[in-house]
Amino acid sequence: MRTKHLSIAVAAVATLALTTTACNSGSGDDKMKVGLSVSTLNNPFFVQLKDGAQAEAHKQGIALTVTDAQNDASQQANQIQNFTSQNVKSIIVNPVDSDAAGPAVKSANNAKIPVVAADRTVNKAEVTTTVASDNVEGGMLAAKTLAEKLGGKGTILVLQGVTGTSAANERGKGFTEGLKAFPDIKVVASQPADFDRTKGLDVTTNMLQAHPDVNGVFAQNDEMALGAIKALGNKAGKSVTVVGFDGTPDGLVAVEDGSMFASVAQQPKLLGKLAVENAVKAAKGEKIDAMVKVPVKVVTKKNVAEFNG
Repeated sequence: MRTKHLSIAVAAVATLALTTTACNSGSGDDKMKVGLSVSTLNNPFFVQLKDGAQAEAHKQGIALTVTDAQNDASQQANQIQNFTSQNVKSIIVNPVDSDAAGPAVKSANNAKIPVVAADRTVNKAEVTTTVASDNVEGGMLAAKTLAEKLGGKGTILVLQGVTGTSAANERGKGFTEGLKAFPDIKVVASQPADFDRTKGLDVTTNMLQAHPDVNGVFAQNDEMALGAIKALGNKAGKSVTVVGFDGTPDGLVAVEDGSMFASVAQQPKLLGKLAVENAVKAAKGEKIDAMVKVPVKVVTKKNVAEFNG
């Protein structure tokens, strides 16, 4: 009987390890407890966001628990519900899906637990604030950068992020708006690749079969851009201009070597820091802004050294 109970306990711990990365900045009961549900830690951008959040939690002396939703909206809903039942003082959510996160966040609303949205908004529920990059502005900057590099004329492919996320919607909106100033630039194909490098490779490969002579690619994050670069081979940075979004370490390497012309750089560590900062203020009942915008900037070979420091 004891062996059976031990086996069950071990299995439970193993299952938990697959879904949760516990990152407690403090372990005492006197510490303020805050939960952070990250959409995926398989993306360097969100790893940096987590790092920034943990650093600020340590600085403020709070107990921050970080969970990895592994890009599974239902798994994330369970994580938010768990935070709510654990009576944390505030919750930070980086949604897998802005709509799907709504019901679980609404439960936190009913429990009077303030919720901060990080990088992406939450729909159909109340958040105390959204801390995010200006994705619409970033999309417009990407369009302007790519179009000007192409001399205002050409055909391009677009790799979209996860359908339903505010980041994908806003970057797409900004890019479309930005291209209006360049009527001779045509988007010949646009497909989701879910912010994933491998999917970026596969989707670009498929689109290139139908459109082998494109001049440019805009990917809504660097991971997809890096997949597109692999699909393009020696065309990347030569006959095809690639623009990404995020300014991740791998993305900056590609900018430096010329295979990626530019990336619209975010500041994920600052984003994570500000998310925790505002979550703590919300827990204390302090007044905070409904929207906290984190600036973005275009990185090219000319200024990449500033971001590598």
